[in-house]
Amino acid sequence: MTTPRPSTTLSADEARRIALRAQGLLGSPDRRAGVRGVLRHLGAVQLDTISVLARSHELVPYARLGAVGRKTVESAYWHPGGMAQPHAFEYWSHAACILPIEEWPHFAFRRRAYRDRPHWNHALPDGTYDQVIKQLRADGPLTATELGGAKKTSEWWDWSGTKVAVERALMYGEVVCVERRGWKRVYDLAERAIPPALLHDDLDDRECLRRLVRLAGEALGVGTRADIADYHRLRGDQVDAVLADSGLVPVTVEGWAKPAWADPAALETPPRGRHRTTLLSPFDSLIWERARTERIFGFSHRLEAYVPKPKRVHGYFAMPVLAGGRLVGRVDPAREGRTLVAKQVTLDGPKAVPAVARALLEAATWVDCTNVRVERVDAPDLRESLTRELARALD
Repeated sequence: MTTPRPSTTLSADEARRIALRAQGLLGSPDRRAGVRGVLRHLGAVQLDTISVLARSHELVPYARLGAVGRKTVESAYWHPGGMAQPHAFEYWSHAACILPIEEWPHFAFRRRAYRDRPHWNHALPDGTYDQVIKQLRADGPLTATELGGAKKTSEWWDWSGTKVAVERALMYGEVVCVERRGWKRVYDLAERAIPPALLHDDLDDRECLRRLVRLAGEALGVGTRADIADYHRLRGDQVDAVLADSGLVPVTVEGWAKPAWADPAALETPPRGRHRTTLLSPFDSLIWERARTERIFGFSHRLEAYVPKPKRVHGYFAMPVLAGGRLVGRVDPAREGRTLVAKQVTLDGPKAVPAVARALLEAATWVDCTNVRVERVDAPDLRESLTRELARALD
């Protein structure tokens, strides 16, 4: 791929602010559009099983909109009971993600790829796939358990033939998840759940990829080729094939070692407005990619939930704290009754104390906690300042 000569040079600070605005964390949020507006704006919201304060797909709109009810979030994503106008669907994007329903046709390239080379090496007994489809047609929507069993043993990976079949059907696009019950997927036929105008695989791979590259650029504001590829987990060669005619424009960002591309609309007006102060899910799309997070914010972060406890540095589910457009610390939270517990807090100096206290207090209110308890602060001399700030606000 021959990269055109950039016509715009951005400072590192301008790139950071463009990224924040593109992610809905700078400027006034569109509260009228609500959770669905956040989803359309981001293009993808990652799902994960971990729930500390809340699950990650709830934390993402919370970070942008503030207190938003869990029922509001669920109804924005899923369509229980065969709701006539679904707004989203689950599929494989950056990872397992909620995606705007209008993007169903643009994931045809991935559905075709899965049909050509089925994912996972689980055995699929003869006839099981057809039986699952037949059962869903007659009795759906159903969970994997209702279809005949999700697992053969207690091991999470030891799926039954029924579970393998229905997950493959989801990957192929013949089945969709229409809601979650206790975090279990509820499956139904795509022909019943996806609007007829969208239920097709007519778009060729190039058109699908061009659309997803453009969406990634818009959601990032500005990013390198690797940033753009990572957003929907595309291969580098797939990005290269369509980047030049995606509508994104080449730019130079001071301090960035690699060429960058930007959403032209993001360059039209300087990013201004109110900064959110909030706890971020480790699965938030602002900080999905570690190299990008370090490049933009000078902040190194990784999820330690799967790191052995003795080797954790910042905690099981350490949540970065965003304030003033910077990442100023981390909080590893927990809940005990109506107390939000900050098990471990990392502060980027004394100036971070008020912002971390504010983020903790807002999060506590959101999850219906009336108290905040701080257990450990990495800089012990700042612990008293933080607890004093919290006590003042709680009085």
